Amino acid sequence: MRAFLYIVLVVISCDGISSLLLPGKEHDRLRNPAPQLSWFSRYRRLSRPSHRVIDPNEDCFLVTSEEGELFYKSPSDEPNVCGIYMIAEPDTRIQVTFNYLDVPCDNGGLVAWVDGWELNGQVWPADSWDDDRVVESCDRRPQRKLVSRQNAALIQYRVPAQGKGFAITVRHLRNPRPCNVMLFGAEGVYTLRNHGETGNCSVIAVSPTTVRILDLNVGQALKRGSLLDIETGTIHHCTKRGLPDYVEIGGASGLDHTKMEVLDSVCGLDSNEGRRPAFIACEDTVVRLISNGKFYNSVTLAFSPLPLEELEHADLICGMNDL
Repeated sequence: MRAFLYIVLVVISCDGISSLLLPGKEHDRLRNPAPQLSWFSRYRRLSRPSHRVIDPNEDCFLVTSEEGELFYKSPSDEPNVCGIYMIAEPDTRIQVTFNYLDVPCDNGGLVAWVDGWELNGQVWPADSWDDDRVVESCDRRPQRKLVSRQNAALIQYRVPAQGKGFAITVRHLRNPRPCNVMLFGAEGVYTLRNHGETGNCSVIAVSPTTVRILDLNVGQALKRGSLLDIETGTIHHCTKRGLPDYVEIGGASGLDHTKMEVLDSVCGLDSNEGRRPAFIACEDTVVRLISNGKFYNSVTLAFSPLPLEELEHADLICGMNDL
């Protein structure tokens, strides 16, 4: 947990957020006209649940995995853009309730709820993006409770009016059928499933990672039939074979995993642990399950940090194709 949040804070300190850049729309309302600065000293992790007033000098970019109440009051009329990056356990959703909101619209103030994360112009998860995942407010607070579809959400805000601000309550809700998951860190075991539905699901770890497949059942268990008794073993390069259901393993240089670099695509039925792990030396490590809805697909994965001695000899180093 602590290692993951440190990595996220380093990434945010390098990139920062300046606006909501969402596909197909113009989003200049949260853009910060001031020169971009280093944000390293302007955010801090919440260590435990509490009623807390956000200090903009230390918490402008706040990453928190805790529940509780957060209060913000603008110290000046400066139009700075800040964000509250919320993350929870893989099998949970994030619920945000605005207790009050006093942010004037007439001077450019705005508070935006993002169902997912936005950083450096990229959004996650990008597979299922739509306009309903952004709720923008000023003058009046959202009346309904805002609930994310996955275990990560974001509040972006610009309050250029001294003494104005907002208050929110953050809660974590159980999600019995998670699809897109952001991992706390590059360590642990997770099973990705499509539950027999059409669509894409993914796991993203914000760090270089070692990925090992422990169990694979993709493109085999028919929705109207029985599980095949004979294992096919792991089939590699499934996209080149024209198979519709598969798992992509790779990495990305940002949150948009639809732009990931793919090391391999695998499918088949294999209950044996993979012979060797995949070493992914990318800003983000991504495993993506693509399903056409005819099969009950699942893949169980083990994640661990990429050893430094394997960095130079990694199976995938993102950005090398651009050199």
